[in-house]
Amino acid sequence: MTSVKLKISKLDWLYIIIIGAFFGFFISLFLYLINSNLKEFSTIIYGTASAVCVSLSAFIFITISNDFILPKLQEKFWYMISFIFSFLSGFLGFTSSYFLFSFSDFAIIDFIRPIWLYIAIIIGFFTVLIGVILHQFISMKYKNEAIKSEVLESKIKALENELNPHFLFNALNSISELIYQDQKKAEKATLDLSVFLRNAITKDTLITFDAEIKMVETYLEIENIRFENNIKMHLDIPSDDLNIMVPKFSIQLLVENAIKHGYLQKELNVYISSKDKTIEVCNDGLISKSIKFGTGLSNLATRLKLLKIGYLDKEIQNDRMAFIIRLKK
Repeated sequence: MTSVKLKISKLDWLYIIIIGAFFGFFISLFLYLINSNLKEFSTIIYGTASAVCVSLSAFIFITISNDFILPKLQEKFWYMISFIFSFLSGFLGFTSSYFLFSFSDFAIIDFIRPIWLYIAIIIGFFTVLIGVILHQFISMKYKNEAIKSEVLESKIKALENELNPHFLFNALNSISELIYQDQKKAEKATLDLSVFLRNAITKDTLITFDAEIKMVETYLEIENIRFENNIKMHLDIPSDDLNIMVPKFSIQLLVENAIKHGYLQKELNVYISSKDKTIEVCNDGLISKSIKFGTGLSNLATRLKLLKIGYLDKEIQNDRMAFIIRLKK
């Protein structure tokens, strides 16, 4: 249906009506200038009003066609219905404006009275032509938007895929070592990894904060094999914030970064909190004097930017290294 159906937004319709009004204004101005009998301000009023009526009629008929007619018909009838509705929008739009002003004393009404029907038919066919051009323009616009959306999604997926192999490599190494030490723990770690990967391969780019926290918990279960349960997570998240949408792997990545750069061969506490669309991940480990965004943090910062939902910030708070996701309110 997208090959015929005009997906016209409200803003597009506003532009169409404004352009139609200007078109009617200039046509009536032309008549005003070349015909001495029509040198009245009413000529311009009628011309502009008539064009607006045609535009509004097109809005009504195309909306009816798109929402109620085309969805119920076979594809072979779409062009015929579109042709008929486009013609009717022009014909009836002009006709309604003519009869609306027919009781006025406008000179232009007397001028077109003998030929108003012919003008209405011509405008009907003219509207069909405009409809064809409009269809091509709107189709091209939505194709371009679809291409941009696909490119954006591909970029985001590529960034997400950068994160998986690194963690998977470390996890498998940890599990392989654990097999010789404690088979039951190795089995549990394998199941945890399975759960993590099952969540990781979902197609959703944005997931709930709650779902992300569950992924972080599973991630820490696996990582604590290597760190002998020295990584402790502390949550301070209001229940209302659990439904906030965040990029997949966003919090997990910040926790991973805290472990990578903050762990000092002793217990590391990682604190995750949220307030007013701000998510903070901090730790009581090593504080870096020079903070630079490496691959992981740059990855997250880029995804936040591409998704247009916020940005990544950093700061030192009470001798704690903190990374903050500031979501748009």
